[in-house]
Amino acid sequence: MYKLLFAILFIVLGNYSSEEQLVWDEDYRLSWSDFRGKPQENMDAVAITASGLSSSLSATTTSKRLVDYTITITANFYPEKSWFKPGRVDEIVLAHEQLHFDITELNARKLRKRIAEFRFTLDIKAELGQLVKIANRNLAEMQEQYDGESNYSMTVEAQKKWQIYVKEELIRLSNYK
Repeated sequence: MYKLLFAILFIVLGNYSSEEQLVWDEDYRLSWSDFRGKPQENMDAVAITASGLSSSLSATTTSKRLVDYTITITANFYPEKSWFKPGRVDEIVLAHEQLHFDITELNARKLRKRIAEFRFTLDIKAELGQLVKIANRNLAEMQEQYDGESNYSMTVEAQKKWQIYVKEELIRLSNYK
């Protein structure tokens, strides 16, 4: 059987428009054609999903107070950094990789919820930076836990458990799409 390494996470603060990215969409499922990076033959992994969170901030302040702000958080998939080894993957592996992207969206929703509940001050940029840093750490830990418990998709029951958990959590946090 093959062994997968956990998803490479490109955790970013800001918007990197020069790099192609797919923004998570509940109506879109990844296909192997989305994985356009060059496979790393020296790795045991048969597929890698490069995904991560990005944030943007626009704020209006006076010298004494925060007047208004807009924060955008997105879950992104990076096609040029995601890859697979043809002939060594199947639909089970693709479902595993899709769930990595779904976990990224789940953590984006958790971050959006934290932002909605947070009382920002004039130091909004630093405060947002801290929230994003924590979210990225939580995302990396969840991705690693997912790969460990599912044994990179090879433990079928654990894979199913994670699929159910992530689906339920996405629904629970649907107000933060």
